[in-house]
Order: sequence, then C-alpha cells, then structure tokens
Amino acid sequence: MDVSLAVWATTIVALCALIAVDFLVGGRKPHEVSLREAGVWTAVWVALAAAFGALLWWRWGSRPAGEFFAGYITEKSLSVDNLFVFILIMAKFAVPRVFQQRVLMVGVLIALVLRAGFIAAGAAVVGTFSWVFYFFGAFLVWTAWKLIQDARSGEKETEFEGNRMLAAVQRRFPAAGRYHGTRLTVRENGRRLITPMLVVMVAIGTTDVLFALDSIPAIFGLTQDPYIVFTANAFALMGLRQLYFLIGGLLKKLVHLSYGLSIILGFIGVKLVLHALHESGVHVPEIGIPFSLGVICAVLVVTTVTSLIASRRTGTEQSGDARHPDRVDV
Repeated sequence: MDVSLAVWATTIVALCALIAVDFLVGGRKPHEVSLREAGVWTAVWVALAAAFGALLWWRWGSRPAGEFFAGYITEKSLSVDNLFVFILIMAKFAVPRVFQQRVLMVGVLIALVLRAGFIAAGAAVVGTFSWVFYFFGAFLVWTAWKLIQDARSGEKETEFEGNRMLAAVQRRFPAAGRYHGTRLTVRENGRRLITPMLVVMVAIGTTDVLFALDSIPAIFGLTQDPYIVFTANAFALMGLRQLYFLIGGLLKKLVHLSYGLSIILGFIGVKLVLHALHESGVHVPEIGIPFSLGVICAVLVVTTVTSLIASRRTGTEQSGDARHPDRVDV
C-alpha cells in the first residue's frame, strides 16, 4: 500500500486531535468513571476504528481494510490481557479511583509513543531480512505454548514487579510520600520531588511495552504495512482506558481468555512460518486475510461464551456450597 508522507502527517494530526477531544471532554476533570460513560466512549472508539477501516476500503480496497480489521481485533484482544496487570499496578500504588483515568490516559500515550518506535524498528527489519519471519513465528508459537501451560497450571501474577525503567526513575528521583492531586512534581522543604502519580504513569506506559513483545510480531504476521500496523495499534490502545472501567469487574470471569489468546498467537505464528517458507521459494499454502479474520473472531466469540458459562457454573456451585455448608460430596 503506497502511503504518502502527507497521508502519514494527516493521520497523526487526526489521531492527536481525537486524543485531545477525548481529554477535553472526558478526562480533563478528575472523576470516577461510570459504566455509562465508559460504555459510551468505548462505543465511540470502536465506531471510529470501523470508520477508519471503511475509509481504507474506499481508498485502497478490501485487502488493506481486511488487514486493518484483523490487526485491530488482534491487538484489542491482546490488550485485554494487559488490563489484568494494570489493575495490579493501580492496587500496588494505591491510586485513588478519581485519578485512575488520568493515569491511564497518560500511560497509554507513553505506550503509544514507545510502540511507534517498536513498529518503525520492526518494519525496517522485516523489509530487510525476510528470515525474521521464522523468528517471529517461532516466538509466537512458543508464547502460545507458554500461555497454555500457565493457564493449565493456574498460575496468575499476584503482584506487580516494577520494570527496569521504573526502578531507574525511582532510584534517580526522590518521590513524595503521597498524591498531590494530578500534579507530577511538588516542592517540599526546598527539594523538587516527583509524585506517585508520575511513577504510576511511567509504570503503566513502560509495562505495556513488555506486552508489545508478542503483539507487534503478531500484527506483522497479518500485515507488513507499517501504516496499518501503526493505526491498528493506535486505535486499539486509545480505547483501552474506557475498556478498563467498562470490563474491569468482568475480567475475572474471562477464565478461558489465555486459551483463546494462545490459539490466536499460535495460529499467527504458523501463518508467519508459512509466509517465510513461501518467500524462500518453498511451495506451501499461504493463509489469507479473510480466513485469518474469521479464525480470530471465531476464537474470541467461543472463548467469551465458554468463559461466561464456566464462571456462571462456578458461581452456582459456590452459592450452593454456601447454602449447604455441611454437605459432603461422595
């Protein structure tokens, strides 16, 4: 897809304008986000992503649009897994609910800037070395297997461990002992201190980059166009703040999410290997975008339905045990 510099510039300006509107309308004043507000804004971001995909279809045809939708849905589903860690970070730093949306907004912006660098580097590598698809494919298959192993063993992270960048910030800059509204720095006893607000924003933004280690190779398995990769990531990330408040309480019910994500990552990994073999001159079938999009959507639907059924069944059993505490199963 031939994208001019003018289109790149227009797209970035438009995305910045959307972020500004989001901040001015919904995020300028700290407040607790209601389910209604989160639902409305989530619907707005999904509609904007759909409109952008339709624009791609009108301007460049069905293939780029299909690649965008496949990439967007994949990145969106993988970002849901990020929310588990975001909840842990919020709890570790005891972020008041009234400030959580501001933390997420700035944290997501940090993540978007860092991911843009990852995407630029990935595009340069992919465009120069075709063998990198073997590495990406193997890495995604390994990640998928690890997700399955963790899900089967029931291992879940119970606490947040800071990354190196966050640790460096905390070592180098003295921090205040409490929150000072939304201020990032304060002056106490003649010293300039950073606030916990700045520390948790850095934690959210830099931790997301760790998740990009599998999501970026995954989307390059669906498209090698840097423009589509960037815009799919941008739209998936920019609605993440509202999604946090909308489904935060439902995350524990998505008990089969890891299985679904592992299937998606494994599928894309195999797709990458087949593409690498094809590029090397080996006659193997390649997996098209319509089929990829269908598989991704089907896996997410099945995973969501089975998760809700399993959660409801578990809840029924627990309520039954609570009503009959002396019952003995034989």
